Amino acid sequence: MRAVVQRVKEAWVRVGEEEVARIGGGLLVLAGVAADDGPADVAYMAQKLAHLRVFAGEGRLMHFSLLDLNGEVLLVSQFTILGDCRKGRRPSFEAAAPPELAEKLYEDLAAALTGHGLKVATGRFRQMMEVGLINDGPVTLLLDSKRNF
Repeated sequence: MRAVVQRVKEAWVRVGEEEVARIGGGLLVLAGVAADDGPADVAYMAQKLAHLRVFAGEGRLMHFSLLDLNGEVLLVSQFTILGDCRKGRRPSFEAAAPPELAEKLYEDLAAALTGHGLKVATGRFRQMMEVGLINDGPVTLLLDSKRNF
């Protein structure tokens, strides 16, 4: 499971003209599910996101996590994060999970984050979405349940 994580002052998702989700301060998580992901990847990602210390404390150092500050999560599915652009001019998405598995693990991740006591809003799976945000910092991180960056 791979995620692009952005610290935000606020973030929102629209589908067509309808706003379907909005959060205040917290993390916008663009999550991609790989074909070989499973429950261990969901658990790793939920634990990492809940406890990741990316919010400023004294001296602008990153001391606090979502749990420390009662931050919110906007979780958006984005299979394109698994795109492989190394060959040719068009990304390959062979590493991405099929939609049925991806949707289940995406929903499991939302539930696991909620289980950590976080307020979680979600986009709509397999929908064209407009994602808006006010990045705080900016702070943008990459997480992957299978490798270190």
